[in-house]
Amino acid sequence: PKTDIVFLKVHKSASSTVMNVLFRFGETHNLTFAFPIGGGNQLFYPRHFLARFVQGFSPRSPQQFNILCHHMRFLQPEVQKVVSSSAVYFSILRNPVQLMESSFMYYKGTSAFSRAHSLEEFFSQPYHYYNPADSDSHYARNLMTFDFGFNPDGVVSAKRVQLMLKAIEASFDLLLISEYFDESMVLLKEVLCWDLDSVISFPLNIRDSSTKSPLSDTIVEKIKDWNRLDWEIYTHFNRTFWERIDQDIGRERMQQEVKALRKRQAELARTCLQGIGSVAPKDIKDSSLQPLQHGKAKILGYNLKQGLDKETERMCRRLVTPELQYSSALYKKQFAQKRP
Repeated sequence: PKTDIVFLKVHKSASSTVMNVLFRFGETHNLTFAFPIGGGNQLFYPRHFLARFVQGFSPRSPQQFNILCHHMRFLQPEVQKVVSSSAVYFSILRNPVQLMESSFMYYKGTSAFSRAHSLEEFFSQPYHYYNPADSDSHYARNLMTFDFGFNPDGVVSAKRVQLMLKAIEASFDLLLISEYFDESMVLLKEVLCWDLDSVISFPLNIRDSSTKSPLSDTIVEKIKDWNRLDWEIYTHFNRTFWERIDQDIGRERMQQEVKALRKRQAELARTCLQGIGSVAPKDIKDSSLQPLQHGKAKILGYNLKQGLDKETERMCRRLVTPELQYSSALYKKQFAQKRP
């Protein structure tokens, strides 16, 4: 199995769930993570990534880490300083329409969104709300473009789009699509030579559907236009995603793999979870499993079954531990032995 991995954790694209998969694999195989200095959950985002943002990195004796997966704004020459040259680079993309709707709720407190009551209102006069000079403006436009390191306010031209796609293709071995999450996990498993259990997950950092609102066709078109660079990235890599599946796996085998993955996930859910799945924040009994609540989104979590044996409890707990708690536990573990 491959153990050197760079995951560009694109915001609001099922990336917390992917991160859980990486955390579990890293913990099980005693791998090192490139943590932000001081153990935060972002690598000094929204600044472009620098190697010196990583705890334990020193230019004089460059130490390499196995897994780099915390939020960052991608800058490859700097990333290369902290991981092996044979690392697998991957990321995950989401349809920009749903991504924008999700951002609007989750990042409601940012300068572009705080004064608009709805996306309709925002798009009635976007430049009244959106100012590219605001330090948090990236949440409101071409967020994927931004996370990949490019200018979200760039003029959309065929040439710019081509250069951007070429640059992403040159840096990344694999781009997953969150709308096809199970297929994505099968593809990831193939590329990393992992087993099925390593890529099973329960959806993390998801919100209650009561905070989701259907979008009119007019708004959908406005969102696509506003996020044109993201739309170009998404449609291109959605196409190459399926080409990759046809070439490496084939549709028929993919169907079987997805079936096996869902069956195993259902088994684990029956083993681990109370009730049938995710629950509202107020119903989470164990405070250490309480996900961070943010903006206007209502983030769901899980309750573990009582009375599990120790080994099962540990496996189940790993599957449902929210990102911030898991990250902080792994950070403490990795740097514990350093302190006198």
